[in-house]
Amino acid sequence: MDFYGFYTGKIFDAYQFLGAHPEETGVTFRTFAPGAARISLIGEFTGWQEWDMNKIYDGNFWECYAANAAPGMMYKYRIYKQDHSYIDHCDPYGFGMELRPNTASYIRDLSSYTYQDSAWMNRRTDCKNRPLNIYELHFGSFKKPSDQADDWYTYTEMADILIPYLEEYGYNYVEIMPLSEHPCDESWGYQNTGFYSPTSRYGTAGELMEFIDRCHRHDIGIILDFVPVHFAVDGYALANYDGTALYEYPHQDVGVSEWGSCNFMHSRGEVRSFLQSAANYWLTEYHIDGIRMDAISRIIYWQGDPARGVNNTAVDFIREMNRGLKERHPSAILSAEDSTSYPGVTKPVSEGGLGFDYKWDMGWMNDTLDYFRTAPEYRPANYHKLTFSMMYYYNDAFLLPFSHDEVVHGKATIMQKMNGDYDEKFPQARALYMYMYAHPGKKLNFMGNELGQLREWDEKREQDWDILTYPIHDAFHRFIKDLNLLYLKHPALYQKDYDTDGFTWIDCHQEERCIYTFERIADKERILAVFNLSGQIQEDYELTVEGADTLTLLLASDDEIYAGPKKYTADEKEIQLKKHQTRLTLGAYTAVYYQIGI
Repeated sequence: MDFYGFYTGKIFDAYQFLGAHPEETGVTFRTFAPGAARISLIGEFTGWQEWDMNKIYDGNFWECYAANAAPGMMYKYRIYKQDHSYIDHCDPYGFGMELRPNTASYIRDLSSYTYQDSAWMNRRTDCKNRPLNIYELHFGSFKKPSDQADDWYTYTEMADILIPYLEEYGYNYVEIMPLSEHPCDESWGYQNTGFYSPTSRYGTAGELMEFIDRCHRHDIGIILDFVPVHFAVDGYALANYDGTALYEYPHQDVGVSEWGSCNFMHSRGEVRSFLQSAANYWLTEYHIDGIRMDAISRIIYWQGDPARGVNNTAVDFIREMNRGLKERHPSAILSAEDSTSYPGVTKPVSEGGLGFDYKWDMGWMNDTLDYFRTAPEYRPANYHKLTFSMMYYYNDAFLLPFSHDEVVHGKATIMQKMNGDYDEKFPQARALYMYMYAHPGKKLNFMGNELGQLREWDEKREQDWDILTYPIHDAFHRFIKDLNLLYLKHPALYQKDYDTDGFTWIDCHQEERCIYTFERIADKERILAVFNLSGQIQEDYELTVEGADTLTLLLASDDEIYAGPKKYTADEKEIQLKKHQTRLTLGAYTAVYYQIGI
């Protein structure tokens, strides 16, 4: 390892030196603990008796070789502080860990699995001019073998369950909430103890590799949530690892996050090397196709508060990590969960930006959901909540998210958020999703949204699949499937997401009627999107589409096949324009897509 690079935060491969590394006969263990007075290795191969580790290099690193250790065995580091007390720690660079409440690390041989996804890896891109339809997944609650909270499908079993579903329903990427080991189920993986350890809830490292490999062979990409801001406070993990604040701030005013976890001290080179090596590890060893970085506002500003100012050392860290990751994995996707207006989040580092490929458009998400919560009689006054996003849209490369954060903790599900009674919610939700998929920007939906789920997400329970026995939910599920497949098929909906000539307003001043009309444009295709969100039938809506002779219906949210009230006639499915003009009658809460013919 480049030790100078490690100390200065420049390396991306610290895990190849630190941690437990199997050799032909035995395993070498190394850890970084400059503040420790003494360290012993304990494990299955020592009978859980102490074997002294030796200081190496400059005395800040410790090493031990165990000839009788082998992959699959458990181990810990017993770290003695200067006062001679000790705590048994898992390995910060360990490649596997026990299921909570147990805390030992596992020896893993990362070279034991052989990938068969070279075709996918060679053609993989960042999807800027391709469709990107992401299904956000919590691995343990998509489906469960039983109603027991601690009963989960394995990585291997989930490949059999999930891949056919994603293929059938038109999702080409899956974003998995953090799989790095975590002790508290309720943290959903966002408070980590094992940044290099795939959670043992669902199996081994090799089984996760197989899951990803199989997804790739079915043309499904994998994005993994990554948490570079904070870590769990549990004493057996990173907190006060060597008896000192090695990874965290020593001061409580900036050392503790709003979630009660420890904040990483990004000004330390060793911490930078730890985090960027972890990100590179998932991309390299597991063939992950992208990383979604959590809570980036807490990187940009001290404690996420703009009033406290920019945390320049943390900003420099994220910029340099992204630069290094893109150099090593140019086709991988780096996305930021960031609600701030900090400039240049998705600009390349070479242009002074932070180097992300995408930024979650939290403003679009909040404005859109607020609008659909609003009663129809108040929507004229709130009309421009659905036009405002295009005022700033080209400032960054945005991704449109309806994520897990919007369906928990009393916020209600997406379907519940729709204004009105039960029957009124479904036509509005269909129009909502057609607005989302016609709007520029890549797409992300959390599992269960496509069912019209009415129960907030609970990590202990599977999705309410039995709700599909109700015809209106089954019809909604079919609608989302058809919308997804249409999105994947039509370049006008994705090819020029970030080009100003890929979108144009045709009518965005129908405040009283709550009608919106815009066009999406690709090299060889034009699609017209029309929305009536007034809750009233709007008759005789005059529409001019320059250069158009025909409008061919692609999708209508009020079609009877989706439990809507309308059966479209042949003339309504193929509209002949006169001098590029036509008149439409739009049903209440209706959205329609037309392919424009010249």
